[in-house]
Amino acid sequence: MASQKPVILWFRQDLRIADNPALNAAHACGAPVLPIFVQDDVNAGDWAPGGASRWWLHQSLSALNSEMGGHLQFFRGDPNDIVPGIAAETDADIVFWNRCYEPWQRARDEKLRDSLRASGKSARTFNASLLFEPPEISKADRTPYRVFTPFYKKGCLENGPRPREAEQAPDDVRWHQHSGNTTLDDLGLEPKVRWYDEMQNTWTPGERGARERLATFLKNGLKGYKEGRNFPDRKNVSRLSPHLHFGEISPQQVWRALDEQQRSDFPVEDIEHFRSELAWREFSYNLLYHFPDLPSENLQRKFNRFPWREDAAALRAWQRGETGYPIVDAGMRELWRTGYMHNRVRMIVGSFLVKNLLLHWHHGERWFWDTLVDADLANNSASWQWIAGCGADAAPYFRIFNPLTQGRKFDPDGAYVRRYVPELAAMPDKFLHAPWEASEEIRRAANVTLGQTYPDPIVDLAESRERALAAFRSLSSG
Repeated sequence: MASQKPVILWFRQDLRIADNPALNAAHACGAPVLPIFVQDDVNAGDWAPGGASRWWLHQSLSALNSEMGGHLQFFRGDPNDIVPGIAAETDADIVFWNRCYEPWQRARDEKLRDSLRASGKSARTFNASLLFEPPEISKADRTPYRVFTPFYKKGCLENGPRPREAEQAPDDVRWHQHSGNTTLDDLGLEPKVRWYDEMQNTWTPGERGARERLATFLKNGLKGYKEGRNFPDRKNVSRLSPHLHFGEISPQQVWRALDEQQRSDFPVEDIEHFRSELAWREFSYNLLYHFPDLPSENLQRKFNRFPWREDAAALRAWQRGETGYPIVDAGMRELWRTGYMHNRVRMIVGSFLVKNLLLHWHHGERWFWDTLVDADLANNSASWQWIAGCGADAAPYFRIFNPLTQGRKFDPDGAYVRRYVPELAAMPDKFLHAPWEASEEIRRAANVTLGQTYPDPIVDLAESRERALAAFRSLSSG
């Protein structure tokens, strides 16, 4: 006869029912399962979710609770106090959870595991968010990889463990009844000011939305992905990143779905390139695991001497999408309105901030943390260090994206810019990405007045490029 003592299932960044190893293990005990979620802004410190992430989290928890028939229990505070208290109150002996890899979460979870053990309880933990866990992937000399290609090809595909099979959702879970007093609204996630209407119309947070997003991508976006992913107005992007971050879908589910596509007539190069993008996510987590100061410290320490500028006005113009460079401004406005930015454009706006404006990558990292629905500590930190040239396997600092050539190449008909910078919509394609090059007559016909309806460029590209290269050269003479 199954025990009537409940077991506790602690949901974290695994907000799904299918392919949830902790849920399946808890269910296999045969005991009633008490599902909980704890909003922990105590241990998170500087890395508590930003505004866009909190909006997504609220919607995702609502969807998960609905899938579970309203049985999810909500708490707010320090899990080191809350979880042992629930275990004592319900007489639960085991707490199940899926592992997280952010440094602050690892430290918290280790403390909680010790606390549970000291009180005669136990914790059972699982991998639900990565294909290849960091402790399993290292070079022959046991040091971590710092270059992506050998990490993926040699460490993961050749010598690493094969990604596990995705598991089905259990259909007969007995949820333990618990009379908690905290509601989802009490977690303080929903913004008090309604600024998220376009995000709400853009996304469907939750496990069902994640499945639908994957199906749409496989049907309409995977074919032609290798090249098409560079064009922000095309459908060749998955937009799975927030769903993966919050664990509404697992990378194993995505990986296995690609296996199915590989058996059909999809071009192998598109599938393999998308797999490599999943692997970049893995690489970022590997870096964060082995270099826990990644969010704050340059991996290449010589950049500690880099002569960054301070310019509040330029930073504000960048944040608001008012730099006078249309592709940059389109990206920043897409971010503000939808909580997302196309990856090619992320590289363009990042390069503009740290090289043309010569502002510290920390400014970009913090702005993205607050405004991205897919804000992820590993990916965000590693990506900003990559574009700044100070990270692992980083883009060379002298690789400075020119927003004019990038815009003309990857938004040739201007559809992306016209969508997010509508004041330029009537400009001819030839001048859309550089409206100052048009004659006064052409600008007047398009209702564009530089400095009034659209800003003048806040920096000269050639001069700022030379300034950036000179700053980089100064590292060698320091």
